[in-house]
Amino acid sequence: MAGGRRWEAMGLDCLVNIFQRLGIEDLALGVPFACKSWYRASLDPICWRVLNFQALDFMPWSNFSKRFMRQYSLQHFSFSGFMKLAIDRSHGGVVELRFPLLIGASLRDLVHASNMCPRLKIAVLPKIMLEDEEHIPELVGKWKDLERLEMESKPSSFSEIATQVGLNCKSFTGLRMFGAIKKEDVLAITKSLPKIRNLCLSGSYLCKKELLAMVDGCKELEKLIVNDCIGFEADEEVLKRASAITTFEHEGSKLYDDFGYDTDECDLHHVRVI
Repeated sequence: MAGGRRWEAMGLDCLVNIFQRLGIEDLALGVPFACKSWYRASLDPICWRVLNFQALDFMPWSNFSKRFMRQYSLQHFSFSGFMKLAIDRSHGGVVELRFPLLIGASLRDLVHASNMCPRLKIAVLPKIMLEDEEHIPELVGKWKDLERLEMESKPSSFSEIATQVGLNCKSFTGLRMFGAIKKEDVLAITKSLPKIRNLCLSGSYLCKKELLAMVDGCKELEKLIVNDCIGFEADEEVLKRASAITTFEHEGSKLYDDFGYDTDECDLHHVRVI
């Protein structure tokens, strides 16, 4: 509109309020190249508090990687370098961090995030090398404000992770993972995370005995999601014991797998990832 206010003339606070709602791709490749005022606003740490890398393709041949190298005149591009740039721009203010799914992050990436994101509240961790999983408990324990933890599979060090979260993360309320949920895992949850309110174990091997132990041991559960699990059916006893939980989802869960095998014991065929 003629005589109307120009976008680039908006106040810095207004621009920051808008840009903090954008995704990382727009913040890195769109906004900074529009004009000087937009560039300055895009550098405000508030814009980088939520880092969701899952929507981006970090493969070297992806459009995003090629655009980033072209825009910033780079010869090489890596997820690790981009993640460090994004975290640096937050000035330690990241509250939500979601690692990418298509390309694996390294232990070094996880260490950097643990050290440089002290205010983290929501963490979605990548699947790392098996030999590196022993380091996860120490790293997660540094996030004192952590409220929710999601993992693409159950790490071998899960019991110790639960212990560290219980000791250090006093505001913790939510967990999502899948794998073979065994007796020791249930004990870790009920002992170290008794006040957990949201728990998602969909796609896991989970027998009825362990399910009921969790229901009985986690008295403050408000939401329990166990869709598409193998090892139990939501029979009358299960529904009765879980009746106090506000949201109990169990769609697709069954006692046997598609081949009709009994699943009283954990088997690699009965879970997607362990």
